[in-house]
Amino acid sequence: MASCAFLAAYNNVIGAQSWHRRWYAPANACAAAAALAAAGAGGLTAGELGLGRGAWRPGRLASALAAATAAGYLAAAAMPATRPFLNDKRVTTLDGPGLAYQVAFRIPVGTVLWEEIAFRGVLQAALRRVMSEPAAIAVASGVFGAWHIRPTAAALRVNQLAGDRRQAAARVAAGVAVTAAGGALLSWLRARSGRLADTVLLHAAVNSGGLIAAHAVAGKASFRRTKAQFLHYAARASTGPTEDPETAAG
Repeated sequence: MASCAFLAAYNNVIGAQSWHRRWYAPANACAAAAALAAAGAGGLTAGELGLGRGAWRPGRLASALAAATAAGYLAAAAMPATRPFLNDKRVTTLDGPGLAYQVAFRIPVGTVLWEEIAFRGVLQAALRRVMSEPAAIAVASGVFGAWHIRPTAAALRVNQLAGDRRQAAARVAAGVAVTAAGGALLSWLRARSGRLADTVLLHAAVNSGGLIAAHAVAGKASFRRTKAQFLHYAARASTGPTEDPETAAG
């Protein structure tokens, strides 16, 4: 249970520190290595962690779920009715290199690899030794939801969706519940396949795919605003300057 408390606190306390935000990916990569070292010292085997021989290639189910996730983001970004669900002000300042860094390094290494090793690797394997698989999945998923309290609250503030305190608390709770449900799916997939590579692939598809889709939607919105402004000023220019009636009369 000490590991559950540590993980719940890590992202909500340590993750809020300025040094951690600056060194996000390297710090979390070191944390992942430390977690694996602690698991090995505690007697957990590579097979229990989902890292055994032949476990490095994702299976068909995980690949299909990742492809379906990518297709879902593509459809959501393409349809005007669903496009607003992808709006996120956190991506509006990202340029091309910034987006590439997030998608290719920060998310895969700093978020996905660390979280999968911590939750679906070490924590789930450790819990499985003292409780049933369904119970281990439930506990790991609950901690995974608690892990996201601070990031959920921050995302609501940035996108001006927090509202008053009661609304903010309710929306954070809803976000945590959704994240816990996502964690349960990943834990189930990990238990079913025995491979951590499966959950890494699906988690990366959700996080990196969502960022790419949100950035594409933000880019389209910016283009539409720029186009509208251009047409507005072009229309004004085409009509010529408006003469002041009093000046004309004088």
